[in-house]
Amino acid sequence: MTAQVEERKRSPISLVGRLSGVAALMVTLGGCATFTPDGGMHPVAQHVATAISMDTAKITSQAEAAEVQARVRTLLNRPLTADHAVQIALINNRGLQAAYNVLGVSEAAFVEASLPPNPVIGIERLAAGGELEIERRLIANALALITLPARRDIAKTQFEAARQKAMEATFRTAAETRRAYYRAVAARQIASFLEQARTSADAAADLMRKLGETGGAKKLDQARAAAFYAEVSNQLAEARINVGAEREALTRAMGLWGNDIDYKLPAQLPVMPRIQTEQQVEVSAVRRRVDLIAARLELDAMAKTLGLTKATRFISALDAGWRGNYARVSEGGGRQTSALQGFELEIQIPIFDLGEVNVRRSNEMYMQAVNRLMEKAINVRSEARAAYLVYRGRYDVALQFQNRIVPLRRTISEQAQLEYNGMLIDVFELLTTARENIASNVAAIAARRDFFIAAVHFQTAIIGGGSGRAFENTSVVPAVGGDRD
Repeated sequence: MTAQVEERKRSPISLVGRLSGVAALMVTLGGCATFTPDGGMHPVAQHVATAISMDTAKITSQAEAAEVQARVRTLLNRPLTADHAVQIALINNRGLQAAYNVLGVSEAAFVEASLPPNPVIGIERLAAGGELEIERRLIANALALITLPARRDIAKTQFEAARQKAMEATFRTAAETRRAYYRAVAARQIASFLEQARTSADAAADLMRKLGETGGAKKLDQARAAAFYAEVSNQLAEARINVGAEREALTRAMGLWGNDIDYKLPAQLPVMPRIQTEQQVEVSAVRRRVDLIAARLELDAMAKTLGLTKATRFISALDAGWRGNYARVSEGGGRQTSALQGFELEIQIPIFDLGEVNVRRSNEMYMQAVNRLMEKAINVRSEARAAYLVYRGRYDVALQFQNRIVPLRRTISEQAQLEYNGMLIDVFELLTTARENIASNVAAIAARRDFFIAAVHFQTAIIGGGSGRAFENTSVVPAVGGDRD
């Protein structure tokens, strides 16, 4: 019994020594990666700051969350601008924070891939009658150790692709927020204009009713004025519904809730800026689009994986280890001890599957990725061209409304009022002119809104984060016509 205890004390020491030696060899071969302090966010934040001049950060603690909340409330203390709305979204939108968590998961996968496989320790103790046998084994996945540098390189490339995807998610959040902002402000401006139009229509209907009481206006003219007031009131009700819906969309994009939703929007859209010129939209998009860069990196990682699959096609399982046996036998009152040491190697014999299945599968997956990348590159070029054409076209349309149509409609309305006062035209023509004026002004606001949205599409077509849709439907309240009796 004493000899057995002594053997147990000596054996683990010897085993730990061998384990330490194997671990040191694995670490030397692996070149382990380490976690970054911010989960790989520094290059993302740096690129975002360069591309769109905005800050973004991953929230990882209560203190950081408190800092973000304080900054959000500071930005909300004044009437909201498009840049402030985007900045709030980039630090407060929880969906974007979830995308940054995906980047952290990718970093964990990269670090894991750079670590050598954990060795397996096995101990067996068998006793029967006067015999005692202790077997110890130290087993390591030799194939995983041999391919460690290649697997680490693949995981690193995948991690870089995840960074590009995090940048794309950031650009997408920024673009969605900016679009939501312009829609919300435009909806508010349209509702404000219709409010003024309804006030004028109410005054006209009231005047016509009073004239009718004195016999100075026909019943038909009174009905037309009253119908015009009701139609404008209905348009205003629809506009107010749209104001609420667009404001909530902006609120969601910024990630606001509670008391923070009572932010102030400006009364109207910004003035028209100077048009941006771009000579080589295709080249710029292919070079800068983060989703295209991510696709290239993923293809690179897949190519490396294919090479590893071909290199190990005949060996899919290779385990090597050290093994030691200690046996104690009691015979005729005496005890005999024997010790055996050596190594073992387990190799899967490729009799039925020679690795061709994995190689063929990897080849098809690689070619699929190549074709997807080529398709994406073609689409990126087309999206950039289309976005620029729409951007320039929307600018011309909005400028035509601003410089020509709206001023002319104002002149027409003024002249129509003068002619009506001089009894040169009747109520029908005056109301028709008023309807056309309302429709033109609403269309002018929508055209300006669509230009700003087209500018967002153009930017995302160059740097990424867009939906691939260059055209936006214009929601214009139509003018209500009438048949002259």
